[in-house]
Amino acid sequence: MSVGAPGLLAQEERYEHDFETGVARSPWQLFWRRLRSDRVALAALGVIVALVLVAVLAPLVVKLAGAPGPNVQDRNATDVFGTPLGPSGGHWFGVDPLGRDVFSRTVYGARVSLLVGVVGTGVAVLLGVAVGLVAGYYRGWVDTLLSRLVDVVLSFPVLLLGIGIASACSLGKGCVGGAVTPGVRTVILVVALVSWTSIARIVRGQVLSLREREFVVAARSLGASNRRIVVREILPNLTAPIIVYSSLLLPQTILLEAALSFLGVGVSPPTASWGWMIADASDNFDTQWWYMVFPGAALLLTVLAFNLLGDGLRDALDPRAER
Repeated sequence: MSVGAPGLLAQEERYEHDFETGVARSPWQLFWRRLRSDRVALAALGVIVALVLVAVLAPLVVKLAGAPGPNVQDRNATDVFGTPLGPSGGHWFGVDPLGRDVFSRTVYGARVSLLVGVVGTGVAVLLGVAVGLVAGYYRGWVDTLLSRLVDVVLSFPVLLLGIGIASACSLGKGCVGGAVTPGVRTVILVVALVSWTSIARIVRGQVLSLREREFVVAARSLGASNRRIVVREILPNLTAPIIVYSSLLLPQTILLEAALSFLGVGVSPPTASWGWMIADASDNFDTQWWYMVFPGAALLLTVLAFNLLGDGLRDALDPRAER
């Protein structure tokens, strides 16, 4: 008789019997049924899907809108004094002080934000899950060492640490023998280094509880190795908290990238970035409001959509939710 994990939601039963239809539902089916009933989460998911499509198809979107490329300067869009003009038929979101189309740069800026958000969050989650699993399962001096490492990383001010690393890697040939060069890679490195600690603590706490459960004790008594127990028995039960935390961490990484770019140590110009656009527009906001409003609105909408989706996923994956 094989010993398996209790399932996605760590419930005693892997399937729930629906007495109205006479059909047994798996945890994933229950999750999808709950998520479909949350209209706010579905609307947020729709916004995120649309945003991803816009980012992936940015050249096509800009072409269909009849806008110039993100780095094309249109001197006809400025007055005789070089002051940029506001939104018009030729430039939906207006232009920046260099005559570049704000709509085009906002669309291309979505690429940077999503790339840093997804890749940075993925690396941080992988690192945090690995540290949390090892610390929670082996305990003892391993747990103490890794927990103190987490405490040390958490003691650093996030923005100051990010500014320091980004600034250092922006000089010369970059960091790690040139593997991390100025630009998106540097921002991803900063995001990963400062974002893995919280999920490591969450996973560690969950593992400390799961390692004493009956199915883990049974697997250990049958001679299963520690690696098999961690990978096959404990890790599947962490799927729900990992998914929820990842969905909530992703908008934080997007905001961190925007903050670093705003402070001048993120994505370097002329690459379009929402944070850099907002920083560039801050000095002239009173007369050129469009240059800050539109990338700021895109950033706000993106972060809000991910947060609302994260709340919906948390409720849908909660085994104590009403069914």
